[in-house]
Formats: sequence, structure tokens, C-alpha cells
Amino acid sequence: MAYRKLGRDSSARKALFKSILTSLFKYERIETTEAKAKEVSGLAEQLITLAKRGDLAARRQAIAQLADEDVVRKLFSEIAEQYKDRQGGYTRILKLGVRRGDAAPMVILELVK
Repeated sequence: MAYRKLGRDSSARKALFKSILTSLFKYERIETTEAKAKEVSGLAEQLITLAKRGDLAARRQAIAQLADEDVVRKLFSEIAEQYKDRQGGYTRILKLGVRRGDAAPMVILELVK
């Protein structure tokens, strides 16, 4: 499977994804680089699908992926309920332009309403 390494080793990349996913579900909209957003959006879709299942095993898998149990509660109660009739496509990436310091392409990653 091909994926973006983002200039990090596997443990740093996993920690980065955990942090970004937690922020995404907490605030429902975050600003990040395009590469990070593209990697995280697939993981977010998987977690929402897991939350729609709603059983204990799914909840435990989500807790392992996210940093905050309050966010897991929100994911399973509010967010999963919001997408119960939707068959995928839970996230959206909106391009913003380039970051001033290093010209990295910036985007807004948000949950579709």
C-alpha cells in the first residue's frame, strides 16, 4: 500500500494522525496541509463508519485511534447519528492557497453537513 510518509518515522506519523483526527472530530473543521488532509480524510471516513456500527468493539477501536474519550463520545453519539443515512463521503477538502513561510499548499478539512 502506498502512502505519504510526511517526513516522519512511523510512530511520529501515527501520533500526528491521532492528533489531527481528534481535532477534526472535536472542532469538525481544521486547517492543515494538503498532504496531511488527504491522508487523514480516509482515516476519518473509516472512523465514522466504525461509529455508525456503534457496538462496544467499534468503540474500543475508536478509542485506540483517538486521543480523547470525550471526542469518541461525540463521534458515536452526534457525528454517527448525523451520517446514519449517508453511504460515505463524510469529509471535504477545500483548498486555501499556500502557506507564507514555506509555500506548503494549505487546505480546510471539514466534515460534510
